[in-house]
Amino acid sequence: MTSQISTPLQFTKMHGIGNDFVIVDDRDSRLSEDLLPALSRLLNDRRFGVGGDGLILLRPAKEAGNDYAMRMLNPDGSEAEMCGNGIRCLAKFAFEGGVCGSLSPKVETASGTLELELGITDNRVESVTVEMGQARWRRRDIPVTGPPEDSFIAQPVDLLGRTFIVTAVSMGNPHAVVPVIDAGHVPLHEWGPALETAPIFPQRINVHFLQTVSRWEIVQRTWERGAGATLACGSGACACVAVGHKLGLVERDVTVHLPGGDLHVEVVGDFHMRMTGPAEAVFTGTIEPAFLESKLQ
Repeated sequence: MTSQISTPLQFTKMHGIGNDFVIVDDRDSRLSEDLLPALSRLLNDRRFGVGGDGLILLRPAKEAGNDYAMRMLNPDGSEAEMCGNGIRCLAKFAFEGGVCGSLSPKVETASGTLELELGITDNRVESVTVEMGQARWRRRDIPVTGPPEDSFIAQPVDLLGRTFIVTAVSMGNPHAVVPVIDAGHVPLHEWGPALETAPIFPQRINVHFLQTVSRWEIVQRTWERGAGATLACGSGACACVAVGHKLGLVERDVTVHLPGGDLHVEVVGDFHMRMTGPAEAVFTGTIEPAFLESKLQ
């Protein structure tokens, strides 16, 4: 496989509370589908590439009325349906780069179209609120093996010689939430991959450990499918608050403390989730075609 890229590839490195991404404007679709998995593995490599928790592509919207589209690939080359921190970064990238001047853009993702609200100061995006959609509890929507119409709430999962009490939910991508007494002492690199690849989750799953501080405050630790331990996960924060509210642990308006910073998550109506948080641009750069040609073949 050749790189198929004949001119320098421009990118912007961004992060949402430590969840970092390589963002590329690919509205001309110059990056072919067969190239994307290897390109994501290369660019997200923290020693031989730019380094990140995902490659995000800005693409044209396919449906009338939408502003643009988001594609995201994990560091292992697999595709993610959605990413809450990533979509906030993309919104800042699109607004400040002059791609879309709307303060309420509609963004297409692999899990559907999401509506955003940009918080602007001096023509800069300081925060982004994302209508993350409705939390879904049916096994078939997550997915989880077993009766497709049933939920998977506070169920025992036996792994590593212990029993985890797991609730699974879809936020457009799959999440498993495990309440714990102290999230800071969870052996994340042991428990995370074991739950991610448990046979009951046929498409693997994002794993979160939820510590309740109060009715309005939680601590979250995350092992992301295809990425490993990350400093933050926006869709995971929504999943944790949805599960916490479902189990009667928290109210509808919750501050989520993650290793990279805080998010504000609300449960609206019948588990429609709304998330607000910052996005930061770190640096921009270009990658020469000769480098890509040498690595992507």
